[in-house]
Formats: sequence, structure tokens, C-alpha cells
Amino acid sequence: MSASLSNLKPIVKLFLAERRRGLLLGAALSATTVSAGIALLGLSGWFITAAGIAGLSAATIATFDVFMPSAGIRLLALGRTASRYGERLTTHDATLSVLAALRERLFRGWAMPGAARELARRPARLLFRLTGDIDALDSLYLRVLVPAGVAVAAAIAASVALVLMHPLFGLAVGIVLLVAGLGIPFVAGRRAMKHARRRAHGIEAVRARTIDLVAGQTDLLMAGRLDARRAAIADADHYAAGADDRLNRIEAGVTFGFGLTSTALLSGSLLAVAALAGAGTISPPVAALGVLITFAAVEPFGALRRGAMELGRTLLAAGRIAPRLSAYAGAHRNAASAPGVAFRLNEVTAGYDAEMPVLRDINLDLKAGEKLALIGASGAGKSTLLSLLATEMRATHGSIECLNATLLTQRTELFRDSLRCNLQLARPDADDQVLREALAAAGLLHDIVVLPRGLDTPLGEGGMGLSGGQSRRLALARLFLHDAPLWLLDEPTEGLDGATARDVMFCLAQKAQQRSLVIATHIRREAAIADIIVVMDDGRITDVSRRGEAAFEKALNRLRPD
Repeated sequence: MSASLSNLKPIVKLFLAERRRGLLLGAALSATTVSAGIALLGLSGWFITAAGIAGLSAATIATFDVFMPSAGIRLLALGRTASRYGERLTTHDATLSVLAALRERLFRGWAMPGAARELARRPARLLFRLTGDIDALDSLYLRVLVPAGVAVAAAIAASVALVLMHPLFGLAVGIVLLVAGLGIPFVAGRRAMKHARRRAHGIEAVRARTIDLVAGQTDLLMAGRLDARRAAIADADHYAAGADDRLNRIEAGVTFGFGLTSTALLSGSLLAVAALAGAGTISPPVAALGVLITFAAVEPFGALRRGAMELGRTLLAAGRIAPRLSAYAGAHRNAASAPGVAFRLNEVTAGYDAEMPVLRDINLDLKAGEKLALIGASGAGKSTLLSLLATEMRATHGSIECLNATLLTQRTELFRDSLRCNLQLARPDADDQVLREALAAAGLLHDIVVLPRGLDTPLGEGGMGLSGGQSRRLALARLFLHDAPLWLLDEPTEGLDGATARDVMFCLAQKAQQRSLVIATHIRREAAIADIIVVMDDGRITDVSRRGEAAFEKALNRLRPD
């Protein structure tokens, strides 16, 4: 439980950092609304009782002041309405603003290189984090923190008011309010936590399996697994519904508990004020005031009912989001390289599993402006080495010094947006002239200018609307826009026809004249532009050769021809 609560610290810090004034103002207005409601009910009861007693005697009816209590009731009623409106407006505006900032920060955290690679395996997880988990956190402020604070303040205020009538009466009511009012939601929250987590996991499973069904329905149909996938979605939905049912039962128990507490307090306060009024300690109107204050003071604790039900979901969401916020705050960067050095790897060991490293004892350096080709069988560690240089992963041992690098992966990542927006991912401030120069350098400008909408041409999901060669050239143009001194290329022409591939490599060689270049490849045409060839096998470097050496030509001849 304590570990779960510790995950709330970065969330609460972000809440206060983003909209401290709005959140505190909303809490103050909420407290004002509750206080006005308690005072309104108590004053109304006192006024009705006092007016009724005054009407029994002609002497008192002439002297009884009806105007001041009436004005007080009107003031409290109008103030309660105004503060309720302001509280709803302020708290929801502040909460939505904070959640928007949290969603942006979380997205930026998931957009960090290492996280992006991790999420590529389970994209449904990102969708749920940005929707379900973020939405769950609105309960933290609206249904947990503010109601709890307001309820405690109302209990203390009511207890102080009742202490003025009789100390023991006020203390007893205050203790019962705090113990029962906070104890019932606490117990319910502990009981509901497991079921709230199950409900969240069930909903996430429904979404993930539905996405898989929609994305892979053709393959599932061909394999005869469509019905099985639908059954899996139904199972996940049944799992979530079962957890929902348990939560509803616990919520009903909370409602019953508060009703019982309210009845017990009302009965006890009636007996207490009757005894006090009979002893002449308080007057009948004050007795009515005491009963109604006690009754109204229970109401703020009822707002904790939903918060208790949502606490498990909120803590689960905080536990999954908080580490990513911390990871974003402390983003991994390689150490800066020495002047004239593109990168230097010293005794580097790395992998996705600490017990099974992909790279072992790598020692390699590249001078600024040189071009290096990494060759070797699939699984030799070429892509992992590029990921290290691109800060997509950390080394488990050794040191890395590297210039700022940009990575062109095997897969061309294009988004459902215009050509312009896809290019401006690399340089948001680039104008049309700069974009056209990049397209021209990539050999794609002619294809774009003939389109009716030019740079405003919309692309479909994954770059639909462009051929494979055009998509690769667009990714290349985006690379050209990224002003990094070190380019990392993972099989840049894989899957392209020979003519297109040679043209892409020509464009790349022209633009990389003043930059350092590292290419992971199986193809001769890609390695041919290198000054150095590094042969890798089973996560180790087995040979390094330079242009002009016999080993260099031998390494080229091992590669797949054009």
C-alpha cells in the first residue's frame, strides 16, 4: 500500500506545478460550498424553531427579528449556489488542464527512443495509458483529495460549533464523524482495490484484443481463428464485468454504512440535545441547530464513496504512469565525444536481458567525417549497436561517447497526416523552401510537385498513398532535415528495386559528405560507400578493415550483390 501511495508523489507534484492556484481555489470553493450548506440547514432549522416558539406568545412575536435570519438564509443560499458553480468550473478546468499536460508529458516520455522501441511490440498499451490511465487520475483530485479535505474540515467545523453547546457533545460528534467518515471509505477502498485493478486489466485486455482483431482480421480469418479471438474478447469483457459487479456491491455497502452512521448520529444528537434542552443548558432553537448541523456534517463524507471505489484504479494508473514520468525527467544521453571523434565504444556490453547480452566487450571508434559499414549475419548485433549510439538503450557495462545522432530504421515510419507534417517531424520550423530542398536531395521532389495538393497531400495510415520507394525517399528527406553530425542507417535500401536503391544511396552519399555515417547492411551497394567495414559475429567484432586493404575488398565480396 505504501509503495502504491509513493507513486502518487510525482503525480501530485505535477498537479501542483501545472495549476496550483486553480486547484487550491477549487478546494477552497468546495469547502465554502459545504460550509454554506451546513450553515444554511442549521440556520434554517434554528429560524423555523425560533419563529414557531415566538408565535406562541403575543409578547415575543412583536419583538422577534425575522429580518436578520432571513437575510442570513438568503445570503447562504446565494453564496452556496455561487460557490458551487465556481467550484465546478474551477476544479474541472484545473483538472482537465493538468490531465492534458500529463497526457502530453506521458506521450513525450513514450516518444523517447528506448520507450518507442518497447512500445512497438504492444501499441495497445500506449493507447490505454493515454486514455484509461490518464482519465483514472482525475479521481485523485476530484474524488479523493478534495472530498477528503473538505469532509475533515466540515467535521472539525461542526465539532467546534457543537462544542459551544456542550464540550462532550461536540467532541463525541467530531470523533464519530472522523472515525466513521474516514474509516468506512478506507476499509471500502482496501476491499475494492483488488477488484478495481481487475476491472482496469479487463478493460485493457478488451481494448488490446479488439485492436488485434481489427488489425489482423484477415490473417485470423485465413487461419480459422476469428471465432477464438472473439471468444477471447468476450472472456475479457466477462472478467471486467465480474470485477464491476464486486465494486457495485462494495459501493452499496459503503452507502449502507454511511446511512447507518447518519442514523446513529441523528438519533444520538436528538437524545443529547433533548437532555441539554431539558436541563436548560440550551434553548430549543439551538437544539434544532445542533441536530441539523450534525446531520449535515455527514453529507461531505458521502462524496468519498466514489473515491474509495476508484482508489485502486487510481493507484494502478499512478503506478504505471509515474515511472515513465521519472524516465522522461531523466532521459538517457550518451557522453559527448572528444573533438574529431564521432563515437567511441570502450568495453561495451549490452542487451535487452542482463543475463543474455547481445553485444560483448565491444571496442570501436570512428573519426568525425568517416563512414563505417557494419556487416554480419542476422542476429550478430548490428541493430543493437546502432540502438546504443542512438541512445535507444543503455549499455550494461562499459562507456559510450558519441555525437548527437539520428537513426533511420529498417521500417519507414510515416503517419496519417500531410506530407508537410511528416517532414516537419524532423524540423518543425522548416518552411516550404527547406522542405523542397530536402525532397530534391532525396530525389522525390518531382513526384510531389505533380500532385494536385503538393506538400498538403494527405497520407493514409503508415504512409498509404506512396509506393515503397517513395516512402523510403520521404524518410530519407526527413533524415536530411535532421541536423545531426552522425547518421545511423539500418539497411536503408532493403526491399527497394535495384535502380531505386542505387539512386537512394547516391543521394545519401551526396548529402553525407560532411557527416559521419554508420550503416548496418547485408548489401554490397550500401557498404560500398564506407571507409571502414566492421564484421560482427555473435555480438562481437571479429574484423575491422579500411578501404584499400585486401580485407576490405574481401568483406565487400561476402555481401549480397545488387
